[in-house]
Amino acid sequence: MVVGQLNKFLFILLLIFFCNNNLFALEFKGKFEQGSFIIGKTNPKHKVMIDNKRIKVTKDGYFAFGLGRDRKTNVLIKLINENETKIVEKKVFKRDYKIQKIDGLPEKKVTPPKEVYDRIKKENKLIGEARAIESNLTFFKDKFINPLEDSIVTGVYGSQRILNGKPKWPHYGIDFAAKEGTEIKAMLGGTATMVEPDLFYTGGTLIFDHGHGISTLYMHLKEIYVKKGQKVKQGQIIGTVGSTGRSTGPHLDVRLNWFGVRLDPASALDLN
Repeated sequence: MVVGQLNKFLFILLLIFFCNNNLFALEFKGKFEQGSFIIGKTNPKHKVMIDNKRIKVTKDGYFAFGLGRDRKTNVLIKLINENETKIVEKKVFKRDYKIQKIDGLPEKKVTPPKEVYDRIKKENKLIGEARAIESNLTFFKDKFINPLEDSIVTGVYGSQRILNGKPKWPHYGIDFAAKEGTEIKAMLGGTATMVEPDLFYTGGTLIFDHGHGISTLYMHLKEIYVKKGQKVKQGQIIGTVGSTGRSTGPHLDVRLNWFGVRLDPASALDLN
């Protein structure tokens, strides 16, 4: 009788242990390194906090976040239910970035003229507003597709130029070299939140919202085939490659953001 009761007690303890572990089950897709886009999955009933910021969770338990180019601290993930909180700390690994020094350039190639400062400020505000959108769309959890066929990567995320001794902004996207007029595909389904034909730096520019603060940006377009507010499907032709804005030749520059955090598109794309 005593042995039977003991076995029953042990069974109940094991059941509680496995139920609690299942309750706080947590999975990740993506590397915990600087610049990475990460998708998590957990019990949809949980509240999820990333670095003390509450983030959206889909009905099937998915959430998304990202790590900045120069992040140095670990990530704290909190899972909260009615009774308790589980804290997971993930180490963020450092990356090495390409640094290029170029001297002897004309000043106009290094610093834009003062008369365009107000324009640049206004355009940056528009881009920031589009990236701040936090919709309930769930396209972010789909697998990205490459925006161009038969293209060559000529610029990578995180690289930085020092022009005439002045450190410039790091490159926060991927550059694809392609012929002018090459058709561009939407990497994910989403909604066009910014459609601008002529921005100072980025020329023909598109931003798409994919839900939960995840957005993509396409730069230097020659032609644009979508309108603001339009819903697009993954793989849909959204425009063509150009050399608009501050560009030295036909190419496509794509960006990936989690709100204001600039991520490496390569962490979501298959470029092999």
